[in-house]
Amino acid sequence: MIPVIALVGRPNVGKSTLFNRLTRTQDALVAAVPGLTRDRKYGDGRIGDRPFIVVDTGGLAAGDAELDGLMERQAWQAIEEADLVFFLVDAREGLTGVDEDIAADLRRRGKPLLLVANKTDGLDADTALGEFHRLGLGEPQPVSATHGRGVERLVRTALAQLPLPADGEAVEGSADELAVRVAVVGRPNAGKSTLINRMLGEERVLASEQPGTTRDSIFIPFERDGVAYTLIDTAGVRRRARVTEVIEKFSVIKTLQAIDAAHVVILLFDARTGIGEQDATLAGYIAEKGRALVLAVNKWDGLEPHERRMIRDQLDRKLPFLGFASVQFISALHGTGVGELFPLVCRAYASAMRELATPQLTEILERAVNAHQPPLVRGRRIKLRYAHQGGRNPPLIVIHGNQTESVPDAYRRYLENAFRTALKLTGTPVRIEFRTGGNPYQGRRNVPTPRQVSRRRRLMRHVKG
Repeated sequence: MIPVIALVGRPNVGKSTLFNRLTRTQDALVAAVPGLTRDRKYGDGRIGDRPFIVVDTGGLAAGDAELDGLMERQAWQAIEEADLVFFLVDAREGLTGVDEDIAADLRRRGKPLLLVANKTDGLDADTALGEFHRLGLGEPQPVSATHGRGVERLVRTALAQLPLPADGEAVEGSADELAVRVAVVGRPNAGKSTLINRMLGEERVLASEQPGTTRDSIFIPFERDGVAYTLIDTAGVRRRARVTEVIEKFSVIKTLQAIDAAHVVILLFDARTGIGEQDATLAGYIAEKGRALVLAVNKWDGLEPHERRMIRDQLDRKLPFLGFASVQFISALHGTGVGELFPLVCRAYASAMRELATPQLTEILERAVNAHQPPLVRGRRIKLRYAHQGGRNPPLIVIHGNQTESVPDAYRRYLENAFRTALKLTGTPVRIEFRTGGNPYQGRRNVPTPRQVSRRRRLMRHVKG
């Protein structure tokens, strides 16, 4: 089994910076803002031939606010799962009362841990670390997560305390490369984190009525009915004019990156507030990226019949370009309809990743052209000869012919619908790419033979006579 290392400590001691250093990524948001990290975030690390899993957690602030309590619960769950705990303290600020309280709680838990003194660059080690011996947690390990000093020595010290995998024991990976990546996106407070927890059957991410609870994109691998998934919880996306905080801007970027990384996107709407302009804008971005899509209308329970009719009308009126997407009406809080999302996700994924045979595509193209001919361009008919697959997720169909650069957008949409209907693709857009074959005689001058020259001369004499 790969060892699991949890990073814990009070806010703003450098846990996310150390997480990025250990995983050699920039997955965790980092800023000089206390309480930026809220959910558990998992990543892969490796020192030599020893892999490990590292868990970033929110700060243990011992506050009374609702979010502080939820963050602490997430951190303690990570501690229970871990084989070893890195208890981070700030060497520049020195020992605080919150550090002492956390140390007392960790001692009661009895988990193996290492005391890590971060931000030691430029400090005298003996002076900076002396007071942390009062915690009674062993020798503090000096590191600088920002510059990487002491980090490799820290991990080697930690792994030396953990047993090696037994001979023949299978080593688990942190994420299956073949897993279906499903991103849940939507406006703030649409119920994304509640839906993630309902799909997982546990309180995996923070869910609160306070908008903007989720700040980072959280990747969560799990398995259901023999199918491996990676759920991606994302931050809510608001209108650009309303995004003022720098942290929220980075959160939106993380959400857009999650859409790019996903195979299937679940776009979540709040039925109580209706389908807004920002919902349509986000849907347009997903369609432009070509991602398979499932529309989920949340908070459907308790709506009056006329309110439900209004939502259905808004879906048809504001999102006509998403005719390929399936719609599911759910209640993430009570679980109504949530189980039906998995078959829709699987169908959308299968359609997006489907292998398409060239003879089948060419036959569909011929039927579509016979039913509705391409328009004339300068008196000449556009000819579409054959088609083949050019990519997946979304399915890309390459059509060869002549004058294809003049194919109107309306005819392109007609062909997209024709292919989607004939292939019975659901939940995914279809992309069409046209290619015009080169003229083999272009640029070549036709040099007449002596006989042709003589014949032309006789013809000209006859015309002049």
